[in-house]
Amino acid sequence: MPITFNADEIFEMAEEIERNGAKFYRQASEKGSTDEMKKFFNNMATMEDRHLKIFEQMRQELSSDEKGRTVYDPHDESAQYLQTMADGHGYEGRISPTLDLTGSESMKEVVEIALNAEKDSVIFYYGLKSLVPEKAGRDKIEKIILEELGHITTLLKYLKDVS
Repeated sequence: MPITFNADEIFEMAEEIERNGAKFYRQASEKGSTDEMKKFFNNMATMEDRHLKIFEQMRQELSSDEKGRTVYDPHDESAQYLQTMADGHGYEGRISPTLDLTGSESMKEVVEIALNAEKDSVIFYYGLKSLVPEKAGRDKIEKIILEELGHITTLLKYLKDVS
């Protein structure tokens, strides 16, 4: 039987990834060597917080079909699977993504790390989109992807401005 999810499950995972992303940016800010780094990464953490709120709101607005089970799951294993995926996803989804940060990285290096994580997020959600049937809210996953693209735009703009 193929693995499928509904939009509600994907939003649940997206919320966790946003929490992890905010944690990453806050830790990057704490380790930042300049006030500019601290401010930029605090702003990115705030953006992640806003995306979390957007995803929570979007999740609340899902229809019953978009929240309904797509497969028989008496032991709620899909929720455990989604949590594992969210925790293990790229930089943005790791439990402690800043383990790679020492505080000696340049602003550009940390932004590039974050940019790669955000790109991975878009690819991740794009792949998950195919696992959500139309009736279970596939179109809603596109909204998550568009929000993540906003992070990429912000990071690319910063890189352009400092180059």
